[in-house]
Amino acid sequence: MGEALAEADLAEAHADVPIGCVIVGATGQLLARGHNRRELDDDPTAHAEILALRDASKVVGHWRLDGATVYATLEPCPMCAGALVNARVARLVYGAPDPKAGAVDTLFEIGRDPRLNHRFAITAGVRRDECAARLSAFFAKLRALGQK
Repeated sequence: MGEALAEADLAEAHADVPIGCVIVGATGQLLARGHNRRELDDDPTAHAEILALRDASKVVGHWRLDGATVYATLEPCPMCAGALVNARVARLVYGAPDPKAGAVDTLFEIGRDPRLNHRFAITAGVRRDECAARLSAFFAKLRALGQK
């Protein structure tokens, strides 16, 4: 999770919401890392998880990421949770819950939904306070500037 937090810091450096993601393969090798780039790329799908999944797929040479573990600083949104299902990851580890868009525990349980063709293990709350603090500080700064 430390590497994912470092990625989150990179997002904030270019005024994106500080969310980071790291993907590790079945044997523990680092496959990819990513951070939010929506503002930087003018791309609504440039979430940390999506970008890391794209890069990990290039590294392994296939869209299936069997056995992979995804570390994300924030509970994935519906789009990202769906991408984790489609990539066939084995496990998700995330830090802070997302009360507005969390799609694996808070609002939905996409990773555990028996109606879907794949499910993945979920570990929540890893370094939760550190992950949440970055987000809280980022949005407090925006509010102070009158931006959000």
